[in-house]
Amino acid sequence: MPFIVYNVPGRTGVNLLPATVARLNKDIKDVIGIKEATGDLNQVSQVLEYCGPDFQVLSGDDFTVLPLLSVGGCGVISVVSNILPDKMSGMCAAWFAGDLPTAQKLHFELAPFSRMMFLETNPIPAKTSLALMGRIKLELRLPLVPMSPANAESLRAFLAGKGLI
Repeated sequence: MPFIVYNVPGRTGVNLLPATVARLNKDIKDVIGIKEATGDLNQVSQVLEYCGPDFQVLSGDDFTVLPLLSVGGCGVISVVSNILPDKMSGMCAAWFAGDLPTAQKLHFELAPFSRMMFLETNPIPAKTSLALMGRIKLELRLPLVPMSPANAESLRAFLAGKGLI
C-alpha cells in the first residue's frame, strides 16, 4: 500500500534528512511522498531534487504551504484546514491555476490562523476552535488537556473577531 512518510521533527525530535528520504524512496517502493514539517525550504528543495518530480512533497507546516508549493510541493496536510477548509483549498487551487495574487492573498489571510492553531500543542487549539464554532463537542484524551485559560480566551477573542463564533 502506498504511504506518505511524516517528517515532523517538532513532534518526533528527529529530522529525516533529504538523503534518508531519497534512500527510503529508492528502497521502499510504497514510499510515494512525505509530509514535510521542518519549515526548511532548502530541505524541501533537496528532497525534490533527490527523489524526482513524481515524489509527492506535502507541506506539514501551515506557515509554509505557499512557499513549499513554489518549489515543487503538491499540497498540504493542514491543521488550519480543519477550521477554514475553503480558504486552504482555495489557496492551493489558486496556486495551481497560476493565480499568484489570489494565492498570496489567501496565504496572508491564513497566517494569523496558523499562529493561533499553534498557541498550544496541536490539535488542542484546532479542536477548541471547532468546539467554539459549534461543530464538535470538545473531547481531549490524555496526554492532551484543555488550553490554558489565557490562551483559550485569546483564541475565543480571535475567532469572534473573525466572525467565526
